[in-house]
Amino acid sequence: MAADRGAGFEAVFLDPIGKVVQQRWVDAALAVAFEDLPPVSAFPVIPGRRWGPGLWWSATTGRHVSAGSNAMRTQLMVLDRDPRVVGLSGRPVRLLWRNPRGQVRSWVPQLFARYTDGTALLADCPSHPEAGGERALKAAEVMAEACALIGWTYRRLAPLDEVLAANLKWLAGYRHPRNAGRLHLAAAVQQAFTRPRPLIEGAEAVGDPIEILPAVFHAMWHGHLSTPLQTPLHERILVGPRTLPDVGDRTGRHNNADGDAPGGASCAGGLQQAPQDAAHEAAGDGHGGGR
Repeated sequence: MAADRGAGFEAVFLDPIGKVVQQRWVDAALAVAFEDLPPVSAFPVIPGRRWGPGLWWSATTGRHVSAGSNAMRTQLMVLDRDPRVVGLSGRPVRLLWRNPRGQVRSWVPQLFARYTDGTALLADCPSHPEAGGERALKAAEVMAEACALIGWTYRRLAPLDEVLAANLKWLAGYRHPRNAGRLHLAAAVQQAFTRPRPLIEGAEAVGDPIEILPAVFHAMWHGHLSTPLQTPLHERILVGPRTLPDVGDRTGRHNNADGDAPGGASCAGGLQQAPQDAAHEAAGDGHGGGR
């Protein structure tokens, strides 16, 4: 099936001036900086939801990333903290393909992340394993196939443990550079935690905790200091140098050992999205199941 369908994948996206472009997937993957593009379609607003679409300020890029759900925002925190990630965007591309019956189908993954080695992750952020239903699970198989063709990775990212998510959310509040504090404070904070010690003791060794703790949390967010994030943060928690594997390689990007190098020429006038797919997306059914 992969051999039959692979050449038929097409990408739809908005260029920097907002014009809709449709191109062969392998060509677009090679030439397009998806991390710099706006959403190809808006995140749906679902009545009754406690959390709607919004923006996440990325410490990695210094720009805002569109987020469509609380589950997606949590995954953005993980990727924004990953030192291998150099670019992030929300819903930058729609993929088109034909099913075995010859019908055109489409899917818009929620997240795009670019890595330092030039490869990328396309991901959806379901709030539970069955989110999005059968259509989302079938689309996940196709997305994985499309990404494997070009040496990228697709994942439905599992929700984080509640404690880990809460800790990351807390540290994310200090991700902005302003929390690094005055000149030379970062170096003093690093020196105070050369060896693991309770959070409050290290902060007090540098100065007034009211001033010092934001700089400590900023260093923890960026991985300059570490602590076991599976444990609730508190004033006596041990903080030490460097980054512990508190989240791990949750993207699974290194599991994808195959895939061909992208290449080829552009393809105009190809697949057209099926009307029923557009209807599903308008109903909130085609945004990766991040609910």
